Amino acid sequence: MYVLGISCYYHDSSAALIKDGRIIAAAQEERFTRKKHDTSFPINAVRFCLKSQNIDINDVGHVGFYEKPFIKFERVLSQHLQMFPRSYKTFLSSMPSWINEKLRVVRKLRKTLKYKGDVIFVEHHMAHAATYLVSPFDKAAIVTVDGVGEWTTTAYGVGEGNDIKLIKELKFPSSLGLLYSAITAYLGFSVNNSEYKVMGLSPYGMMDKKKNIYYRKLKNVIDIKDDGSFRMDMSYFVYHFKDRMPSKKLCELMDGPVRKPETEITQRHKDIAAALQMIYEEALFKILKHVHKVTRSDNLVIGGGCGLNSVANGKLLRNTPFKRFWSQPDPGDGGTSLGVAAYVYHAILRGKREQHLKDAYLGPGYTTEDIRSFLETNRIKHKEFKDEKELVKTTAKLIKDDNVVGWFQGRMEWGPRALGSRSILSNATNPQMQEILNLKVKHREKFRPFAPVVCEDDALTYFDCDKPVPEPTDFMLMVYPILERWRKKIPSVTHVDGSGRLQSIRREQNSLYYDLIKEFGRITGIPILINTSFNIRGEPIVCTPHDAYKCMMGTGVDYLVMGKFLVRREDNPRDMWDSEKNAKD
Repeated sequence: MYVLGISCYYHDSSAALIKDGRIIAAAQEERFTRKKHDTSFPINAVRFCLKSQNIDINDVGHVGFYEKPFIKFERVLSQHLQMFPRSYKTFLSSMPSWINEKLRVVRKLRKTLKYKGDVIFVEHHMAHAATYLVSPFDKAAIVTVDGVGEWTTTAYGVGEGNDIKLIKELKFPSSLGLLYSAITAYLGFSVNNSEYKVMGLSPYGMMDKKKNIYYRKLKNVIDIKDDGSFRMDMSYFVYHFKDRMPSKKLCELMDGPVRKPETEITQRHKDIAAALQMIYEEALFKILKHVHKVTRSDNLVIGGGCGLNSVANGKLLRNTPFKRFWSQPDPGDGGTSLGVAAYVYHAILRGKREQHLKDAYLGPGYTTEDIRSFLETNRIKHKEFKDEKELVKTTAKLIKDDNVVGWFQGRMEWGPRALGSRSILSNATNPQMQEILNLKVKHREKFRPFAPVVCEDDALTYFDCDKPVPEPTDFMLMVYPILERWRKKIPSVTHVDGSGRLQSIRREQNSLYYDLIKEFGRITGIPILINTSFNIRGEPIVCTPHDAYKCMMGTGVDYLVMGKFLVRREDNPRDMWDSEKNAKD
């Protein structure tokens, strides 16, 4: 039995396919269209999922959609009526999207893919909560936190066996996710895209609640109770009736206007980011302590976009009574296609839970012949490794010699993080490597740290991790302190506060990646690499051989290790590569 899950028309459209209880394919639409955070119907992601099994859409038994459009319309209409006439323009602009897109999901499936079956609509936060169904737990507390679904912004409940029961919820407009997004916009970053930048900026600010004046100021906008419930003072916000998020009153509270993008980031901005992170953690940990008290479960599953706050995730086992924590590689809206597919299969159809999701390699992959054909067709100079041992040894030495290496291997990762399939790898021991990467490839803000990758069996040697090392570190979802004696030895992955957003890797997940890290450790004494996403600023992570080669040739990536092949950028003059006219994928 196949079940297809779909998420679209808000941000990070995606599709996921389950076969007999196992997730066999999943991808975000942006990887195919090359449009970051693509919101459109995920036709390419759906076709990839179907092609991976050589099936037709009507071989799929059930299709699930990640929210209930009519309930969402109720909320949009209610907002309009409550805030009229100030909400009039926003209401008019949102209606075409609702009518032409979400109301016509079934029609789109029938017209585009000739689908003849029914579509099952599942509430947004239930799709987030269904992350539990692919977790390692038979019973767990579940917490979902995001901007807003239909009405819900925060919910908690219990998963047991195939069943999920959401016990309580907080509703729009009070929302931790929207509070984070409002301050993200105030700090001059893009909403639903750059919240992680604010998280990365926060350690540069004053992280002492008693000394940070903006912590005290921001406490005026949200009342957090001991059980984690909260209410926001909506006089400071306009997102409930306008697209623009920071209000005049919020700007006055924060002592200045909205920062213009690309302008100087001052200490005031850094302190505001720090205040926001402290308030978010305070609210989250109160929620989790209350949920543990109610559910009496030591296992925790988190869903929703706030599950990507890896700084808070790294602290939660030490600040709450929970003993084990899990989340999927994409806890945000992109991950709801997987959630809704799992919910339909397990909770509605009562299919047996066959799989604990242990890795993220669910996207498209390319055979040796696919890659060889691409290279030869486009007359790209390359070398073929005789075996994996030569590949590993050569690549490890290239990285040791401070080359920037594009690493394109196996199936593409599911979720927003590059996890060793579509990654750029470099030398974490070089103090200049952060600057080199920003200059050559990423062109991003200097305050943003690069992430370390370490083999799971070495993690406790270098990081002050929870024991045992939680599985979400495999998905780069947790930030931990780097042990002090190692900070100066791996400066390019050590953030200003001495932390690192590590990715751990287990050999059974990705043996080639694991062996490369170990080989680098053998020749340098420190088995840690920089792992950053294989893309340039503003673009999605690469998907195809064409994407990878184009990225290398348009940046300062020195080498591309793609399957069994090594491509050196300097051997392939840029003028020989016309990505629009001559490239053949």
